[in-house]
Amino acid sequence: MIAIACDHGAYALKETLKAHLEARGLAYKDFGTYSEASCDYPDFAGPAAEAVAAGECDRGIVLCTTGIGVSITANKVKGIRCALLSDVMSARLTRQHNDTNMMALGAGVVGPMLAMEIVDTWLDTAFEGGRHQRRIDKMMALEQK
Repeated sequence: MIAIACDHGAYALKETLKAHLEARGLAYKDFGTYSEASCDYPDFAGPAAEAVAAGECDRGIVLCTTGIGVSITANKVKGIRCALLSDVMSARLTRQHNDTNMMALGAGVVGPMLAMEIVDTWLDTAFEGGRHQRRIDKMMALEQK
């Protein structure tokens, strides 16, 4: 199950990505927003990140106009590793090396076609483990300080 959430600035892209996930046969839970009415992104990105951290959802996708606000919000939740993505190479490497469990996109930065390619790459790339796990363990230990 994939958590997905956005603010008003990325509502149209979220709807495009939901249709794309459905076409791929992937289940998702939509944490809102549900319209283009002005809203506050933490109200939606926060609960999506909490669902991923709790194991209710396996991974999460959060969106706003730049992707910055939702990525910062998601990363405030203990256990979340959210990468702000705008290219396919970073989508692949953040899964292989960082085992990210969430990704953020900026609707004003990437268009629908690139967004779908980034999402597909991120969803389809496995974590490599090995030396990367040691680094993730060190990164996640910072939450305990």
